[in-house]
Formats: sequence, structure tokens, C-alpha cells
Amino acid sequence: MKRRLWFEDTITLRLVTTVALAAATTIGFLQLFFMFGGYWAAPNIEQTGLLQEVATVSRVISAAPQFDRVKLSSAASTERLTFEWFETGSNTAKALETAHYKPSEVQSGEQLISSFIGNTARRLDAFSIENPVSAAEGIRVDKRKYPNATFLALQLQDGSWLLCSALVRSWGFYARERLLLELTILVSWIIAVSLIASRQLSQPIEKLAKDVGRYGAKPYTAPIPETGPRQLRLVVRTINAMQAQIQKFIADRTTMLAAISHDLRTPLTRIRLRGEFIEDPEQQAKLFRDVDEMQAMIDGALSFFRDDAISENITVFDLPGILHTIVNDFADQNISINYIGPVRATCQGRPFAFKRVFTNLVENAIKYATPPTIELICTKERYIVSIRDKGPGIPESAIERIFEPYFRVDKSRNRETGGVGLGLTSALSIVQAHGGSIDVCNHVEGGLEVRVSLLNQNSIFLSTSNNFK
Repeated sequence: MKRRLWFEDTITLRLVTTVALAAATTIGFLQLFFMFGGYWAAPNIEQTGLLQEVATVSRVISAAPQFDRVKLSSAASTERLTFEWFETGSNTAKALETAHYKPSEVQSGEQLISSFIGNTARRLDAFSIENPVSAAEGIRVDKRKYPNATFLALQLQDGSWLLCSALVRSWGFYARERLLLELTILVSWIIAVSLIASRQLSQPIEKLAKDVGRYGAKPYTAPIPETGPRQLRLVVRTINAMQAQIQKFIADRTTMLAAISHDLRTPLTRIRLRGEFIEDPEQQAKLFRDVDEMQAMIDGALSFFRDDAISENITVFDLPGILHTIVNDFADQNISINYIGPVRATCQGRPFAFKRVFTNLVENAIKYATPPTIELICTKERYIVSIRDKGPGIPESAIERIFEPYFRVDKSRNRETGGVGLGLTSALSIVQAHGGSIDVCNHVEGGLEVRVSLLNQNSIFLSTSNNFK
């Protein structure tokens, strides 16, 4: 059991695995770098012993008689490093003395060579194979065979010259350049490992955040899948349990309120029957009007509590088709409503619930203002349905409260103005259950504008505009 827990997917295991893989990859790349990196991976020239060798040979040549210097130079030469001595006044010595040297990386070792040589040399110059002085008489280095040859010329105290030729480069960067390279590699690997590790840890958290956000917009969605590290699975399990409790609470509350509303019908029926025995026609009419109003409130409450939008299956439907149907329904009642928007736009949700939402909004506009204009705007992210009338609007102080249950702007409760104050509350509940929102504002040109914003879950729509009445 302990062994199984040790290999269980956890945040700690992911972090340790990521760091271990990054370290192993770094070591592997370093090995490849040292194997195939060429002179980049070689030690710097101060660590190769090359400069010490040059300094030793130069001191021996300087101390030897002139007639032995050519032989000593030849004897000190190797396959990678050759020495040539040129006496004062020779053509090669004159070329070396009058040449213009370009900066060379070997010059960074001048101080080290000087510290070894002491007062043996009067002058120290370095140049590469590209320098014109490399073609001077007496310098026998084939440019085609040794394209990376590097030269170090030392003028001895007697004016003669000792030319040291490194035919093949056997050193890498100097200490400063090597430190810069190591820091660059280290910083690059730290950034790469950090990105990989953070991605391994943040990806499940981001997914969890999206799932929780979707649950906040749609409380009746399916439970969140328990995936990812053990700690996140525990969090998901807790959220799913909380989601189940909330759903049960909502269902119990809805069932209780619906039962209360249903039970109220029986005493209302008895009141109406007893009202038939009232002899005063005026009082009887008032009683029947109150009973009818209470019956309308109970019917509205039952419709709201049962929440038919939740029991309806989610499907793909044509949003403009629903808006067209609403426009045609009111046209049959001789009420002209304009529609502006695309001919077709497929949406995912509960079509009958959306029809009740838009019908309720249109009825409110007709009842309290003027027949509205319906406009549908489709983007890659959202569908925006705007319902705008040309009435007087509503007070700014009432805009934030119009979605509250039983709230009415005109403060009346009679049947002539219609409704019991649950229409907008039910509409908001349906839209929010689909992850959308409803915004209400007084238009700058007059009238009230209700804007319903829905998520575009498939981004499929035909952008052909169509206006009709």
C-alpha cells in the first residue's frame, strides 16, 4: 500500500519528476556539449598550459647563443605548436616589426606570458592567419591546411624574433567568456525547467478553475471529473460534494415552495365557492378579483419554482428562428416588431426556455412602452440579443432591482397591468443557467434597452443580415 501511495500522482511527485528529468536532461546535454562542442567546450588557453610552454621555450631561446637558436626552435616544435627564430635584420624580422596587428583573442594571454618570460622579450604581438603578416617571407604555414592557425610573435632583447604558431586551436573561451556562456546556459535551463514545472502544476489548476466557473454559471452541470494530482482530486471531490448538496438544497426548496403554492389552490377554490353566496354584487366582484389575482400569483410561482428550463433537454437550435417565431406570433396580434440580425445562427441550450425569456421581454416592452426592435449580433465569443423600445424608460434607481422577485416599477398589483413580478426573475435564472447575462439600461436616444448576452459555444453562424417586420 505504501508503495502504491509513493507512486501516486501528486503535486510533489510531479515537481520532483520534472526537476529530476530537467537535471538528467541538463547532464545529458552537457555531455553532448563536451563531446561535440569543439573548441567551445575546450578549456581556456590559460588552463591548457600552452602559454606556459611558449614562455619556457622563449626563455631557452633567449638564453641560447644565436647559432643554436634555429636548431632549438626546430627541436621545440610539435605537431600542434611550431617555433621559428628570425635574426635581426632579416626580411621576416622587418615584416614582423613593421606589421600592423589586428586584435586577437591570444592577446588576452599577454600578461600571463609576460609574467613567465620576465624581461626576456621587448615586444609581444599576436595575429591570426588572416593577417597579411602571415604571408611574409619565412613564415611557412599553409593557410589551406591550417585555416585556424594563430601566431604569437615575441621580439627578444637583442632585436631578433621568435614566432610561435598554434596550427590547430586547442583552447576554448577565456575565463570571462566561459563564465558568460555558463551563466547563459544556466539561466536558459532555469527558465526552461521553471516553465515546464509551472505548466505541469498550473494546467490542472487552470482546468479546475474553468470547471468551477462553468459550475458557477450552470449549477446543474455534471460533476467535475476527478483528474490530476491527488491534492487536486481531493479538491474536486470536495467541490462535487458541495455541488451535490447545493443541488439537493435547491431541489428541496423548490419542491417545498411548489407544494405550498399548489396547496393554496384548495382554499382559494373554497373562497370562490363561498363567494357565490355573497349577495352584494360589488363586494362579490372585489372578492373574485382578489381571488383571481392570488390565483395568478400562485400560477406564476409554480411556473417559477418548477423551473421548466431545467427539465428541458439541451439541444442545438436556430436562435434567429426562435426570434422569427416570436415576431410572427405578435404579428398575428397586429403588433409589428422589427428584427435585425443574421438569418441563421446555431446556438446550444434549451430552446423553449429561451423562447419564454424573449417573449417575456418583448411583452414587457409592449405592455409598458412600445413594440420593440429585436437585434441579434453574433461574434466568435458571444450572441447578443438586444430588445429596445421607445418608451419613457425606467428610473435609474429601479434598474438594479427589476430582476428581484415580485418587484414592480409602478408598485401596482392589479391584473390590468399584468404579471406578478416573477417574469424577469425567471428570465434571469434561465439565462444565467446557460452561462449568460442580462443587462438593462436607458438608451441615450430614449427608451429602454435589454441586452441578453449568451456564450457562443460552437461559433457557427451565417452573417447575412436580414431585416423584417
